[in-house]
Amino acid sequence: MNIRSALLVGASGLTGGHCLRFLLESDLYDKVTTLVRKPLPREHEKLQQHVIDFDKLEKYSHLITANDTFCCLGTTMSQAGSKDAFYKVDCTYPHEIAKLAVKNGSERFLIITAIGANSRSLFFYNRVKGDVENTVSKLPFKGIYIFRPSILLGHREKFRRGEKLGMSLGKKVSPFLVGPFKKYRAIEAEVVAFSLVHIAREGPDGVNILESDHIQSIYDKNRK
Repeated sequence: MNIRSALLVGASGLTGGHCLRFLLESDLYDKVTTLVRKPLPREHEKLQQHVIDFDKLEKYSHLITANDTFCCLGTTMSQAGSKDAFYKVDCTYPHEIAKLAVKNGSERFLIITAIGANSRSLFFYNRVKGDVENTVSKLPFKGIYIFRPSILLGHREKFRRGEKLGMSLGKKVSPFLVGPFKKYRAIEAEVVAFSLVHIAREGPDGVNILESDHIQSIYDKNRK
């Protein structure tokens, strides 16, 4: 087995935290690098943390190097404070990181967007997610994996506005979503993170879009 290196951005978030754990547990990687705004309370022999200014990514281009690049960046309008700030975190940063990663030889790029991502959507949130999908899909990675989870479930230290309500509704309606609506079922953030790391091991080349029900099926088939 060829031992690889991984780069993770967004490790402080709900899904990113799970992703970091799975990367550190994986026998596929002997080095895991995280780019963070402030140090994470985590130590591991594989882990290298770098505190950076995401507004000056070019300055840290020498750190954006790994076989596989994982992007779990994301915010909300209430956290960002404006549409421009939201767009920067959810589209501009991931795009810039992807460009630097592929320039530095990264082979695979894995990113979490959202169900309904569409650059032509009437909804701003979905348009932003669609924009980032379009931009990273054009980069010459060997493999690109776009994950579109539905409502994310999981424990957060601080819940964002509306999250508790959304999670509660998601749990209640999920059993009734079948057939083509199955992809709208709420999904655990841990499931998304596991599938993200798993697909990096054996995913096909090219651009791959994984809807929420596909993400769940990867977990169900491979989690032991």
